[in-house]
Amino acid sequence: MTTASDPSYPDHWEADVVLRDGGTARIRPITTDDAGRLVSFYEQVSDESKYYRFFAPYPRLSDRDVHRFTHHDYVDRVGLAATIGGEFIATVRYDRIGADGRSATGPSDEAEVAFLVQDAHQGRGVASALLEHIGAVARERGIRRFAAEVLPANSKMIKVFTDAGYQQKRSFEDGSVHLTLDLEPTAESLAVQRAREQRAEARSVQRLLSPGSVAVIGVSRSLAGVGAAALRNLRDSGFHGHLYAVNEAVTRDLLDGVRAYPTLGAVGAPVDLAVIAVPAGRVPDAVAACGEHGVQGLVVLSAGYGESGPEGMARQRELVRQVRSYGMRLIGPNAFGVINTAPEVELNASLAPAPAPARGRVGLFTQSGAIGIALLSGLLRRGEGLSSFVSAGNRADVSGNDILQYWYDDEATDVALMYLETLGNPRKFTRLARRTAAVKPVVVAKGGRHTPAGHVVPGTRLPEATVSELLRQAGVIRVDTVTELVDVGLLLASQPVPAGPRVAILGNSESLGVLTYDACLTEGLRPLPPLDLTTAASPEDFRTAVSAALASPDTDAVVVTAIPWVSEHALADDLAEALRAAAAAHPGKPVAVVHVELGALAEALSAATAPTAATDLADALPATLPTPATALAALGSGSASEAGPAAEAVPASAAVPAAEAAPATAATPFRPEPTSEGAGSAAVPAPGTARIPSYPAAERAVKAVAEAVRYGQWRRGVAEVGQVPEFEDIDESGAAGQLSRLLAGVGEEEAATLDDPDARELLARYGIRVLSTLPAPSADAAVRAARVLGYPVALKTTAPHLRHRADLGGVRLDLTTEAELRRSYEELTHALGKPQELLPVVQSMVPRGVDTVIRSVIDPAAGAVLSFGLSGVASELLGDTAHRLVPATDKDAASLIRSIRTAPLLFGWRGSDPVDTPALEELLLRLSRLVDDHPEVVGVALEPVVVATEGLSVLSATVRVAHPPARGDLGPRTLPSY
Repeated sequence: MTTASDPSYPDHWEADVVLRDGGTARIRPITTDDAGRLVSFYEQVSDESKYYRFFAPYPRLSDRDVHRFTHHDYVDRVGLAATIGGEFIATVRYDRIGADGRSATGPSDEAEVAFLVQDAHQGRGVASALLEHIGAVARERGIRRFAAEVLPANSKMIKVFTDAGYQQKRSFEDGSVHLTLDLEPTAESLAVQRAREQRAEARSVQRLLSPGSVAVIGVSRSLAGVGAAALRNLRDSGFHGHLYAVNEAVTRDLLDGVRAYPTLGAVGAPVDLAVIAVPAGRVPDAVAACGEHGVQGLVVLSAGYGESGPEGMARQRELVRQVRSYGMRLIGPNAFGVINTAPEVELNASLAPAPAPARGRVGLFTQSGAIGIALLSGLLRRGEGLSSFVSAGNRADVSGNDILQYWYDDEATDVALMYLETLGNPRKFTRLARRTAAVKPVVVAKGGRHTPAGHVVPGTRLPEATVSELLRQAGVIRVDTVTELVDVGLLLASQPVPAGPRVAILGNSESLGVLTYDACLTEGLRPLPPLDLTTAASPEDFRTAVSAALASPDTDAVVVTAIPWVSEHALADDLAEALRAAAAAHPGKPVAVVHVELGALAEALSAATAPTAATDLADALPATLPTPATALAALGSGSASEAGPAAEAVPASAAVPAAEAAPATAATPFRPEPTSEGAGSAAVPAPGTARIPSYPAAERAVKAVAEAVRYGQWRRGVAEVGQVPEFEDIDESGAAGQLSRLLAGVGEEEAATLDDPDARELLARYGIRVLSTLPAPSADAAVRAARVLGYPVALKTTAPHLRHRADLGGVRLDLTTEAELRRSYEELTHALGKPQELLPVVQSMVPRGVDTVIRSVIDPAAGAVLSFGLSGVASELLGDTAHRLVPATDKDAASLIRSIRTAPLLFGWRGSDPVDTPALEELLLRLSRLVDDHPEVVGVALEPVVVATEGLSVLSATVRVAHPPARGDLGPRTLPSY
């Protein structure tokens, strides 16, 4: 029978899942090697649970039982196990049955299913996760229904079935509840699955950010190095839980005032979170110790993983496998750490100097430690606090998707800021971002736009403008730089979202007002003429003007411009107070300030009446940002002999000169001078104090306002939810069967272009009719084809170098007679080459209209994308193409064709007849459904699509297919695999 090493073992069924309580488990097929694990698992199940499973007392499994439950053909009989630490915690099994309820083989499409969950793990959502995975396996094997017999007293198991969201039937027979579940996914089952995913993943992040106890593994005895810095930051942040230091060479009870132990096992108390700061070679031992101690999550600061090349990537994959085998989650490796400013937690498990940032309403996620430092510094210098901060380093496990799940219902976070280099699972990211953006702004700065050779982050084939458009479709506010990320975040965190694009501009400089006016026009806003208060304007003049602008029904936002007075410092506080008073009196509209060399005003606008923890942190952050490696190195100057074998986390390649590697306890921290963006001592305003964001340039302020305006427009539009239509004539199962046959001879890593008949057949199953063409290898063949099709006809070349190149003369239209056709054939072959080179075809003429092109492609960074443009110069030379994510809704299709600059040509430009846009929208939706239903379809090009005043004609189609990934975003819940 099959073992895990056999070729027939379905390894794509293996998956890591997050459970209801935030822990993880691994789901995998049961093999013949699992006999001992199964017996051990069964011995730990209570008599009551055994009774519920077998409907009778069943104290132990017989040898025959063990053989039956571990020997499967993975077609008609399948067993899956959920494991933690390699041991079973739950099992599920299905057996295909016939109409008589007895064991059967295909083509029967029904199976009996049964679960058993260890009592200690009941209530964690294990059975629900197993049902999702066994259901996906069953569908893959042609099973469409599950039947289950459950005792009425087994209410937990009945609830697992009834809450799954599948269509089901329920009856009471012979003293048991008989349930039948239709395994075809429904809108309800998908909603249930995604709601469980959100709760589980949010809970897993919450456990990392709100631990009751933390151990730092790798604290040097000299109190230098990364581990000691992390310990010191935890201690000085005022962490409310228990804190422990671990160093195997420790010789005293305390390290830096914290209880110290030689091993984690010696702690003798639960540990929720472990911060690991040891060399990469010693991390596996530390992880094993954490797993055996019951630690819930890890922050691995150690470097030497995926960022260091193929060997490091292999080490990283093994780290993830080891961490998940114990049911833990991982931030890192090569992480900068995590911060949670909640008053009941006050956690600073990071390398950011303590005390932790001030409490605020902004959540911050970064993949880069250096960028994390920059963003922390930028936010805090300008007076903004944080709710939480995660710098995930290599993002091997916990990613931006997990953090979005947490922020979605985190009441402490109003604005989500993210620096990303990749989107990870792009379909999931856009799905989560769209949902989160509907309740709070999500601002993203994405690196990796141009991937350098050897970089570990995969790039995208899509143009940068396309990526931005797709993110905006999901409600994401896409910015280009970390400076813009801070600028936009400040405005959204402190000001309401504008109701429209009308902007009032006022200030004491006419020139600065004109610059602001021009910037508004550039950003697509509708500015009012600037109001010049003159250089003699007093703070009271500003207050009066701002109040009037905010009260006006003709404005949606106000930008205030200010230049210095002779006595700047004397008036800065008064002006800040005047602006705050005006904004507080009219709180429904945003206010932004543009200042020129008014650092004191910027400080007064952002600062409270008394300094907070932000003062010390902003002072401690360096002016010149180090790389992640040097950031780690700069925090540790201790030697291995001082630290003990497990204490030094910095690789030798990250070392810096001793003069630069001052320990974190240096007596004189760097104190930045106040800048035009805000003073180094900026602090978060006290509760009830209105804070107004200020900017040193008009373009930056207007850019932030414009992004807020566009976000507000998206929020209002998303309130009207589009629908993915159901088409009665779609043959989804027929298309699936055809694709299965077509891919039979295609390699796993290969893609194939379908020949014309297969492409036409596949598209026709989704109601997309491609106009017939007949080959014309000779003039006589062309004449015969024309007689079949009927005149008038078109004569076209289909050679790859001439395809869709009418400008090269490879197309002859409106040929109404045999003589015209023969003459055109001769001209074509004389001018361009022999028939065997040109591959000419004959096609019926269609009604005149606008030539368009529709494409769909699978992009590595964006997922399935639907594109539209006009055929020819507009899309190919000018790049006038619009894009939407798949699946597209009716609203997406309507906006897609209206998004291109040349859209007026479709709607009666200069007196021409409008074309049939409803037919065009339907074609887009049908293609979206095809690509969404069948991930095997990796590329489609319909070109040209001639859209007439009534109807349209698809003249040519190219379809590319490949084997799909084992699991997509629509499959059962699963963590990314490594």
